[in-house]
Amino acid sequence: MSRKLVSFLLIASFLTACISISAEPEETAPVNFVTATLAPTKAGFVPATSTPAPETTHTPTLVTPAAASCKDSAVLLRDVTIPDNTQMKAGETFTKTWEIQNNGTCPWINYTLGFAAGDQMNAPLSAPIETTLPGEKLSVSVDLIASTTNGSYIGYFTLNDPVGKDVPIGIEKTFWVKIIVGSVTPQLTSQSSINTPYVPSGGNSNCAYSQNSAYVQQLIALINQARASANLYALTVNAQLTSAAQGHSADMACNNFLGHTGSDGSWIGDRLTAAGYNTYNYEEIIAIGTPQNAMDQWASDAPHWESVLSTSATEIGVGYAYYASSDFGGYFTVDMGGS
Repeated sequence: MSRKLVSFLLIASFLTACISISAEPEETAPVNFVTATLAPTKAGFVPATSTPAPETTHTPTLVTPAAASCKDSAVLLRDVTIPDNTQMKAGETFTKTWEIQNNGTCPWINYTLGFAAGDQMNAPLSAPIETTLPGEKLSVSVDLIASTTNGSYIGYFTLNDPVGKDVPIGIEKTFWVKIIVGSVTPQLTSQSSINTPYVPSGGNSNCAYSQNSAYVQQLIALINQARASANLYALTVNAQLTSAAQGHSADMACNNFLGHTGSDGSWIGDRLTAAGYNTYNYEEIIAIGTPQNAMDQWASDAPHWESVLSTSATEIGVGYAYYASSDFGGYFTVDMGGS
């Protein structure tokens, strides 16, 4: 055997000895986490705030935000169960469910939901969630146990990418469950069904949407708080502006769109006039998600934030409508006007 061949075999043997391959064991989800991905309800509908995932015929592989040069973002659409300050019995077991939407450009592959802080209430520290593509909705539930001691309890949770980085929920990093244990005055439910929903001409007459008065009041407070921070006067609530705003929110929810032109072709001024509010000085801003989500969306866009801090508006009306069969779930409309 020649020297060259011997040398080649020795080098090949050395290189082979330096290479090792190992497979990561698959993790199984704890039994007290249940996740399910909810597909968009309207075929071909692409939300304005998200980018559709490219079509592919191969099996998805691990994709990290850095490698894919994509953007992670989420919107908390609603508390499906256990609204804030729900009264529980001491030691009672319950299931908390949130509905979240992937409104970024990263597919959620190998992402996890984790307990972050506060009262753990028997929640696991971490659990995987199902693959969720951009634009899709995710319903995630966690089984919890109320404390045996009376009082208020709140647990904070995060959504994390494969390397453990928090996915922003608007500009927040956490979402929560908040309960009251013991003999406390029951909280009045803030969400109620509408027996006779607003239906614009040509609209969805089978839409049984719901309202949330607590969300409306919270958003008005957040807007006036932002105005106070800018040394501006607070806006006063006007019933006619409220009526116009509520009608447009119901229209968007029931007819599955996000925009200022109504399903019947109406514009902002048309709706205000129909509600009996006559002025040439008006503004309208819209948003989806929770009150804080709405503020985050407007704060990230200069023209919308200018409307929040308008110096010509003196009155405000806020509408909110939630319809489970729509793509965004909950829709806010804020109408502002002044003489």
